[in-house]
Amino acid sequence: MQNERAQKYLPIAVVALIVIVVLAAVVFIIQRPNSSEEEVAALEATRPGDTTLSGDAAAIAQARGLTPDDVVAALKTYMPTGQLDEYVLFGSGGHSGQVLVVGLPSMRLLKVIAVFTPEPWQGWGYGAESTMDILAGGDINGQPVTWADTHHPALSETNGEYDGQFLFIGDKANSRVAVIDLRDFETKQILKNPVAINDHGGTFVTPNTEWVVEGGQYAAPLGWEYASLEGYAEDYRGLVTFWKFDRETGRINPEESFAMELPPYWQDLCDAGKKVSEGWVFCNSINTEMGTGGIELGNPPFEASTTQRDMDYLHIFNLDRAAEVAAAGNVVEVNGFNVIPLETAIDEGLLYFAPEPKSPHGVDVTPGGEYMVVAGKLDPHVTVYSFAKIQAAIEAGNLETDDYGVPILNFDDVMEAQVELGLGPLHTQFDNQGYAYTSLFLDSAVARWSLGGPYDELNSDPGWALVAKESVHYNIGHLVTAEGDTASPDGNYLVSLNKWSVDRFLNVGPLLPQNFQLIDISQPGDNLQLLYDMPIGVGEPHYAQIIKADKLQAWEVYPEIGWDPHSQSVDPTAAQLGQERIERNGDTVEIWMTAVRSHFTPERIEIKQGDHVIWHITNVERARDATHGFAIPGYNINLSIEPGESITIEFDATQDGVFSYYCTEFCSALHLEMTGYLLVQP
Repeated sequence: MQNERAQKYLPIAVVALIVIVVLAAVVFIIQRPNSSEEEVAALEATRPGDTTLSGDAAAIAQARGLTPDDVVAALKTYMPTGQLDEYVLFGSGGHSGQVLVVGLPSMRLLKVIAVFTPEPWQGWGYGAESTMDILAGGDINGQPVTWADTHHPALSETNGEYDGQFLFIGDKANSRVAVIDLRDFETKQILKNPVAINDHGGTFVTPNTEWVVEGGQYAAPLGWEYASLEGYAEDYRGLVTFWKFDRETGRINPEESFAMELPPYWQDLCDAGKKVSEGWVFCNSINTEMGTGGIELGNPPFEASTTQRDMDYLHIFNLDRAAEVAAAGNVVEVNGFNVIPLETAIDEGLLYFAPEPKSPHGVDVTPGGEYMVVAGKLDPHVTVYSFAKIQAAIEAGNLETDDYGVPILNFDDVMEAQVELGLGPLHTQFDNQGYAYTSLFLDSAVARWSLGGPYDELNSDPGWALVAKESVHYNIGHLVTAEGDTASPDGNYLVSLNKWSVDRFLNVGPLLPQNFQLIDISQPGDNLQLLYDMPIGVGEPHYAQIIKADKLQAWEVYPEIGWDPHSQSVDPTAAQLGQERIERNGDTVEIWMTAVRSHFTPERIEIKQGDHVIWHITNVERARDATHGFAIPGYNINLSIEPGESITIEFDATQDGVFSYYCTEFCSALHLEMTGYLLVQP
């Protein structure tokens, strides 16, 4: 009898549970800061009187074993078709060499921006002259490099706030930086650092994007010329590079950029000061022991020789003064690039050190710029430095120096606080409630802790203390909060960038995806909730930034027909509707072609083997999303031509035969008929 009653009332209990959970979610969303009216209205529609919350919903929850927390998490991340995300995450694509674009809170992958690596869907590096030229900017001594290890995307800023105009990304493997214009989400410039062969700490921007900071990594002779490791202390050097950005042209200006020679420690990640500390830059370092490895020779391996000291050095740069020194010509040239010598940096007061817990991996400046947070991987604490104390120590002078003459600030004079968080602290971001968040690699957790100095009216806790931990899965590296490294973070969301996924997803072989996990941080105290797991099926994504979506003002179509995305202006050689033609000048054939649903004009092109071909193609569409592709089999040509865009390709007709060119984007019902013949006479 009791079993029969239980079976009879079980569905009612499940429905009641779902109703309670949904009502709780409604209350939560209504009270959550920045909740939209649409969110509230959508959830209010699921109140008890609404018949859409039927027994079917209860049956689904029961069949899938969903808990109340699961249902709340689903409600917070579900994005109905046609609705848009509140935030956009730009994440490094790791070994893919590209940039990931993800919507929040849905965690939907919106785009992969082609940067350092040829990418066929976007026609990046497959024939278009502008993309080939941009990729060639990253060549090393004339040698093409078609892969990258992208690490640190940086959104352009105005007054310490993301402005949604540009994005920068660094390539650790080859010491390159790239500029992406967020009007069309396309890469406009790639530069190879002429002084360094690789780096790690790129890219980070100053509060008004005057400078893009590229920290170093492994010490090497400047210009990576040969020198024996036996002369490491004398011949090897560290480096930091300051790239001058011209917002008007949307390009980095190498002629006004410069690097600074550093002792042969291994520099790492950087952050620019803001507000009270604007004009200064802070970078980590490791291997102040100057270990050179050689385990095969019986020497201590790097992981032992680089971690012997209790302290490494926080590098403190007076960037404003350094820019003046470089502009005055107090530099030497290395491979044609301006470098401030170490001796000059010391004499001019451009560089100072402060001891930091050994093997740090990240320095992060608080929103008000008053504090710098450093996490040592082998220390369970984060160490907080006071900018005011740093300035006072510099002003007081009478400092000890390292072996190269760099002044060292006394640790106790500049340290503000140390907060014990857990094992393997790495990176820190901030919110709008007075909290900081630090990734704990060994604990596989995110630590929330309170900042001792309030930076806005919401911070009522004057202490420095651990508040809460949230487990993640697994071995978190970086983390990112919504606008969390700006002068005024948003809070609301945090994304944990986990290096291992282990058992989170279906097995796809020994090489597993990594995992982006979305966490709700909108509520104070220990109220953190893991909402969503997003597998990342590209190699080793590393770092990310999250911007409010309404700050992005991307074009829907290019402003005018015949637009050249590289110059962001109309191309005077662009093909125009009604002016399509083929012209021969000796062995050079020039073609002006238009593309529109559902044909190319012209559709027949006949040339001779050995001809040099210059081919202009314009997409004359003005409708949103009316993209056309263009591919020529056998010639490694594939283009993506967005509405209004003009593209030029050049190639030599080395192969004779019949080649049917066609549109590679399914653009209309007659897409398959959008084709033509390239006839190459022997």
